[in-house]
Amino acid sequence: MAKVALVTGGSRGIGLGIVTQLASQGFNIAINGVRPQEGVTEVLESIKALGVEVIYCQGNVALSADRAKILQEVKDHYGQLNILVNNAGIAPRERRDVLSTSETSFDEVLDTNLKSCYFLTQAAANWMIEQKAAQPDFSASIINISSISATVASVNRGEYCVSKAGISMVTQLFAVRLGEYNIPVYEVRPGVIATDMTAGVKEKYDNLIGGGLCVQPRWGTPEDVGKAVGALAAGGFPYSTGQVFMVDGGLTLSRL
Repeated sequence: MAKVALVTGGSRGIGLGIVTQLASQGFNIAINGVRPQEGVTEVLESIKALGVEVIYCQGNVALSADRAKILQEVKDHYGQLNILVNNAGIAPRERRDVLSTSETSFDEVLDTNLKSCYFLTQAAANWMIEQKAAQPDFSASIINISSISATVASVNRGEYCVSKAGISMVTQLFAVRLGEYNIPVYEVRPGVIATDMTAGVKEKYDNLIGGGLCVQPRWGTPEDVGKAVGALAAGGFPYSTGQVFMVDGGLTLSRL
């Protein structure tokens, strides 16, 4: 039976790049998103066209009840989960200096980006442990999508940076805890990626990239991130649990 991957925030942007790559590798897919199913019909059809099965699990991962519902839908339809990709994330609705960040924005961003990652990982990990107990050769892994903002400070969106730094620790915590079960946990850290989230700052980053921001002088793409996730999901790094995989075109390299 084909392996199953659940990708949160998988209907657009980086998430869709990941979904497309995993589907091309033969994974059956569960896509989570907040839009109603009729809003992602074309996406679902494009993934089906790759010759795999796909379901849509609508829900807001910031909410406990929705996280439980999403996993239950995967259980009911596929009966297994091999790969969890925690990709869902939002930017602040309004970029504000850290001296004026609102608690409302902080809570919204951290609930969506960080709290969801922690508790969905917790729930999926417990299920994966059960599956491994029933089938010793069952393979599973968890892949968390963070950002260079985990270590690169942006003072006009501090809550986003804090959420991504938190994801890095979530990765380490669960990598340590799940080591005895041979369930690796990885962090993929994208740089400046061309998506709808970055469309509003395109001119800014066009200029920065043109001025040498990245070693590789171009925007990253969802496909770039998808290829990294695909390599991890395929089991290409079995002895690298807890590690960070950079997909940033060399942006964070120290240079003189």
